[in-house]
Amino acid sequence: MVEAQRAEGRRPDAAPERVPGAAGAPDVTGNPDTAGAPAPLRVLLADDEHLIRGALAALLALEDDLQVVAEAASGPEALAMALAQRPDIAVLDLQMPGMDGVAVATSLRTRLPGCRTMIVTSHGRPGHLKRALEAGVKGFVPKTVSAQRLAEVIRTVHAGNRYVDPELAADAISAGDSPLTVREAEVLEYAENGAPIAEIAQRAALSPGTVRNYLSSAAAKLCAENRHAAARIARARGWL
Repeated sequence: MVEAQRAEGRRPDAAPERVPGAAGAPDVTGNPDTAGAPAPLRVLLADDEHLIRGALAALLALEDDLQVVAEAASGPEALAMALAQRPDIAVLDLQMPGMDGVAVATSLRTRLPGCRTMIVTSHGRPGHLKRALEAGVKGFVPKTVSAQRLAEVIRTVHAGNRYVDPELAADAISAGDSPLTVREAEVLEYAENGAPIAEIAQRAALSPGTVRNYLSSAAAKLCAENRHAAARIARARGWL
């Protein structure tokens, strides 16, 4: 054995050579700072306000375990980007052109079940919260939340847990269930500021006659004398 080592040019007492990648051998090519670290959570951000979306993307990029892989400015774009990029979490604005955040979440629930959804909104009313929870949304927070807290909620939702802002949850409990359908609430909200029937019909993509029917039904359910009074009642009870 000694003679064989001398023939190979090694001293008899030299340590055996270690082949990188072999069992028990150190990996000299790996990065010790990232070896074995879990992949970051892939995040989709959807918000039609470019400034807010850009700020959120920049702030979340500071988190080592989060990666914004796609951004969208409308509901249909958010759905298309989610199906293309297959993120772990979709952070959706509630009110977006084309489809609102709840509609996107509803579609993703069946088309991309591995993607969890959460809503970040400046319209955190009880009726919206109820719709979101029924659609399988796991997180519901106001846009006033800090970036650090938002990152924590994203991790909570990805872990399979639910997070609802405590103040929004309390408002929803105190308001009770709304008797209004989604469409009735939508046209009533448009009517709240005195918009005429023709304008409401255009904004809601409905015929004027259908708008009148929804407004009449909403007023009857709330025992209001007209649509403006109905809007005030619904707003006071947190249903708009």
